[in-house]
Amino acid sequence: MIEDIETFTGVRLGPGTLYGAIARLEKNELIEPVETSDRRRPYRLTPAGKKFLEESLVQLEKITKTGFQRLAIL
Repeated sequence: MIEDIETFTGVRLGPGTLYGAIARLEKNELIEPVETSDRRRPYRLTPAGKKFLEESLVQLEKITKTGFQRLAIL
């Protein structure tokens, strides 16, 4: 997961940062663990997590659109 995040963000998270974020997401019922016999512990979005992500992306889209509009004025 650390490598995947680094690939698409360019930022390498430390294990403490990643596991802290996972714990908060799980506590807020935005993700849930998936049963596996593997050592890895995969997660999936819950319906609430999907809704939260969609709302966050819409807000980020508004922010970036405004930013690009303001850059065009300069």
